Amino acid sequence: MDNLSLIIEALLFSSSRPLSEKEILSAFDLRSPPTSSEIKEALKSIEEKYSKNSIELVKVASGYRLRIRQEYSSWVAKLWEAKPQKYSRALLETLALIAYKQPITRGEIEEVRGVSVSSQIIRTLLDRSWIKVVGHRDVPGRPALFSTTKDFLDDLNLSKLSDLPELPEIQNIPEEAQISLLNEPSPSNSE
Repeated sequence: MDNLSLIIEALLFSSSRPLSEKEILSAFDLRSPPTSSEIKEALKSIEEKYSKNSIELVKVASGYRLRIRQEYSSWVAKLWEAKPQKYSRALLETLALIAYKQPITRGEIEEVRGVSVSSQIIRTLLDRSWIKVVGHRDVPGRPALFSTTKDFLDDLNLSKLSDLPELPEIQNIPEEAQISLLNEPSPSNSE
């Protein structure tokens, strides 16, 4: 592995978040920075280096990160005393609707779920930076339109929305809502 790969590897190890190619490039002297193709080649070299290790290089929405492979997570989890955050079914259903049907208003979420969405659920998703307001629907009251963020994709180790799994069969949704869901266009792949 050449010096460039070692430098990039050190940058990735030291970062608590994914790094984009632009952020990696910013760590180098402006007089003789590596080219984009050299950075890509170094990243490929790092990926190959870790191909048979417990660590892997992954590309997510915000860039690249080194992480522990999923099959070793149960051992690593035993080192941390803090229990992972548990989310309610209502919060997860709300997040799923936003992810698959974005941009979507709170009223549209409530229509599909058949119950009101608590302000606390929206606040939690906003505070977690999993969703953001991307505009307002041009109807009376101008309700906010919600979409997912790059942080949402990063936390799920996804590069783009099209990497989300297919929607399971529609069940436990009122028939009227099923008809409107089936007639809607598929979710956008924009981030």
